[in-house]
Amino acid sequence: MSKVRNFLIAALAAFLVFPSVSTAKDVSISAFKGDWRGNAISESSVSVNFAITSRDIDVNIQPTDDGDFTITWRTLLRQKGTPEDPKEVLKETTLTFVKTERPNFWHSGQGGDIFAGDTISWAQLRKQTLTIYVMAISEVGDYDMQVYKRTLTGVNMELDFTAIRDGAVRRTAKGRLILFGK
Repeated sequence: MSKVRNFLIAALAAFLVFPSVSTAKDVSISAFKGDWRGNAISESSVSVNFAITSRDIDVNIQPTDDGDFTITWRTLLRQKGTPEDPKEVLKETTLTFVKTERPNFWHSGQGGDIFAGDTISWAQLRKQTLTIYVMAISEVGDYDMQVYKRTLTGVNMELDFTAIRDGAVRRTAKGRLILFGK
């Protein structure tokens, strides 16, 4: 448990202590507003039968006038069953982020006791990339971290996802989404 506690202390210290460098090239959260849809290719180090899978993804980002935002992402997974007949599972997550005193940083109002199985989440915006971190502690004391980097590239959004368990990358996904409506 001390390994997890040390990681949490270091991660939160880095988050709170090191100032964010904001440049004129930073976009605002309103640039991400809308319904984005696309697909991604996922690579897994924990699945023999589903080492590489295709995912349908969509993201809805709704900023508020006061600088907060709500994000909902849905992923249609195909990583259960057999490779010849994969079972589709739809996962959906909605988080609301509240701005902090630091520019381009938000924390999730949802969350609770990370030591009781709840997650903590925060977001940062740097240049054209909105990064969302979701962290949990497993029942055995390891940490699970999911990092979602969504980068605006002209008319598209690129997704770069990484799932880490206790320091080891267990899944990545890379994809492209297009804007379907604001």
